[in-house]
Amino acid sequence: MKRIGLFPKVVIAIAAGIGLGMIAPDWLCRSFATFSSVFSSFLGFVIPLLIVGFVAPAIADIGRRAGAMLLATVLIAYAFTFGSGMLAYFTSATIFPALVEGSVAAGAATDAAGASARPFFTIAVEPLMTVMSALVLAFVLGFSCAVLPDTTSTLKKLLADFRNVIQLVITKAIVPLLPVYILCIFLDMTAAGTVAPVLLTFIKIIAVIFALHVGVLVLQYCVAALFSGYNPLKSLWKMMPAYATALGTQSSAATIPLTLERTMATGVSADTAGFVIPLCATIHMSGSTLKIVSCAVALMIVQGMHFDATMFAGFVAMLGITIVAAPGVPGGAIMASLGLLSSMLGFSEADNAMMIALYIAMDSFGTACNITGDGAIAQIVDRIFARKTAAA
Repeated sequence: MKRIGLFPKVVIAIAAGIGLGMIAPDWLCRSFATFSSVFSSFLGFVIPLLIVGFVAPAIADIGRRAGAMLLATVLIAYAFTFGSGMLAYFTSATIFPALVEGSVAAGAATDAAGASARPFFTIAVEPLMTVMSALVLAFVLGFSCAVLPDTTSTLKKLLADFRNVIQLVITKAIVPLLPVYILCIFLDMTAAGTVAPVLLTFIKIIAVIFALHVGVLVLQYCVAALFSGYNPLKSLWKMMPAYATALGTQSSAATIPLTLERTMATGVSADTAGFVIPLCATIHMSGSTLKIVSCAVALMIVQGMHFDATMFAGFVAMLGITIVAAPGVPGGAIMASLGLLSSMLGFSEADNAMMIALYIAMDSFGTACNITGDGAIAQIVDRIFARKTAAA
């Protein structure tokens, strides 16, 4: 029997939550609120561990492969990710207020329609550390493993084993329960009368986010053309099979063989493509960052929350590091970013649940944008080091 994917489960959960929210008695609303509270507490506990478990081994692995080409690839990938995030911010901050104006008014009108259901009980599971502490610890451990001699093999193995533990928690506990958690949130929002304006908002902005993905890819290949001299539109067209495959697989890793072949078809050498494409599958997150930033801006506009360019510049800068080597599961990037959404943007439990649902709904588009942009990075790296080789 064919298993149902995460996206269909999330769609079913949203529909079920809205339907139940219209008819559920108080005791049922409170039951779901209790599950939501417990799951949210557990999720908050896991997030710092997730950051340490995935970022530290990723830094250690990159450090062991030190070299000029590696450094150039990492810096270009990060620049592309940061640039995409800021482009998404400025576009969203300019366009979204007009698009969601009616939804904001509707949201204000429904604020007094109801209150969130109170859970029967709560379980406080305090995180072992803050998100920022987890990032600092991940850097300390990762760089230590990268620069110290092989006598640190025990620590490296410990980090690898810890990453496997966190991945097991994500795939066996958190991801299977996410649809139930989303159902709880949408049930509560429906009962309180606040779900309609939020859904209307994101129906409007999905088209804008998709257009942003296309614009980012065109821009990235135009930047690559400045180095390579290749026609950016022709290069982008040659990458379309990889883009289409990523839409279906929702996995950068699964698309690597085709991405590699298509990148070489654009004129990149086999050696450069073989190095850059697998590396960028974990460190280049332009599409994922674009989605997270766009959805965050839209949600903050609907909620009437304050935001500015400085706030989002810091958020995007940290996001580009936090989601490096995100778990190889659908929605891994948004799971890794929840701590930053709460600590840097002030998102609530319900806001984070909405972000999870929206991200997963568009997960394939972000993945496709990530892997297609990898080809542009490979063109830049190939031309830089081809010139150095020729000069030598």
